Amino acid sequence: MTKAIYGVYGASGCGRGIMPLARQQLARAGVADRQLVFIDDDPGDGSPNREINGHRIVSFQQFLALSDSGNRYAALAIASGPIRSRLYDRCLANGVSVWTVQAEATVIMDDVQIGAGALLSPFVTITSNIRIGRCFHGNLYSYVEHDSVIGDFVTFAPGAKCNGNVHIGDYAYIGSGAVLKQGTLKSPLVIGTGAVVGMGAVVTRNVPPGVTVVGNPARPLIKD
Repeated sequence: MTKAIYGVYGASGCGRGIMPLARQQLARAGVADRQLVFIDDDPGDGSPNREINGHRIVSFQQFLALSDSGNRYAALAIASGPIRSRLYDRCLANGVSVWTVQAEATVIMDDVQIGAGALLSPFVTITSNIRIGRCFHGNLYSYVEHDSVIGDFVTFAPGAKCNGNVHIGDYAYIGSGAVLKQGTLKSPLVIGTGAVVGMGAVVTRNVPPGVTVVGNPARPLIKD
């Protein structure tokens, strides 16, 4: 068992969107399809022949058995930042390296630093002078504009718009079509750790840690 094995961790919607990108990326490197599997903590009946979209589904323990330590790579395709963080720790504790998957149709400009394990879908744009932490998810058509700082395990849903000089804390979730107003170098717009910006929200002021905001302009969600 010397060949590397690659997994997309999560066989639901997010993982199924990442798998074709992972397959294309590995094909460019000459890696065979059979070396790429789905990892799922609930792999059904455990049948060795269970597949989705042409790729076998295995449990995490089965994945570990497929190759020697040091030759295992996993793309963490789970939308929840806190869950992604726990899977990251599990992978590292078991000798699995997190794996960055980037679509060919992404645009990355000047002086951009992105931590390990990012998943960048087609038509994502990351412009200039940007710092992004570990296991960032940039979904379809989302973008990050200049001079922004993004923490670990942050998720951008499709079409999320980050308009420059924005600081986003760890585990934050930016919903589909949400707009983050541009800040300034001296006074960036701040999205706190674990905050959630709802679908289509327009954020014009700072969002405290752990708070969910919705609407235009975005305001804290009041639960009944």
